[in-house]
Amino acid sequence: QDSSDDIEDVSLFDADDDVSRRSKKSKIRHPVASFFHLFFRVSAIVVYLLCELLTSSFIACMVTIILLLSCDFWAVKNVTGRLMVGLRWWNQVDDDGRSHWVFEARKVSAQGGKTSSEAESRIFWLGLITCPMIWVIFAFSALFSFKVKWLAVVVMGVVLQGANLYGYIRCKVGSRKNLTSMATNYLGKQFLRQ
Repeated sequence: QDSSDDIEDVSLFDADDDVSRRSKKSKIRHPVASFFHLFFRVSAIVVYLLCELLTSSFIACMVTIILLLSCDFWAVKNVTGRLMVGLRWWNQVDDDGRSHWVFEARKVSAQGGKTSSEAESRIFWLGLITCPMIWVIFAFSALFSFKVKWLAVVVMGVVLQGANLYGYIRCKVGSRKNLTSMATNYLGKQFLRQ
């Protein structure tokens, strides 16, 4: 099941040209969702960075980081993605036991206007993209510094935040399109422009 017909185009970073529309769109409509979208992500990173300074207990640090990452995964997947940009994804198992991935975007409203603000969209996508990149950097750091015990925690961060990133990119571009061919076409267009 793919609901890519009549979906709203949720902008990543492009801004509207109309200044009057921008002033209405720049307000944050869901401040609590915006706060928690970044709170769990940033808290997990801060705890990872400061953990060895604050305590010598690896287990306490690991449990705290994994709890924060799990809360982030749940909040982003079930709440903030829907409220802030109108996207959601999930896995559905049918009666035959087959698994189906569903990627949805909010349908265009009757007035034809967007219901998500540009500020919320920027907060959502910046948090969704930058935090997994930070965890990938932590993974290489833990690997090359031979901190094997921290590598498991960092891999958990990459997997949980990477899964949300992948799911929302599939919602944004549509699940019928092949992401590899899209990336190839984009890079080809950029090469031809130069």
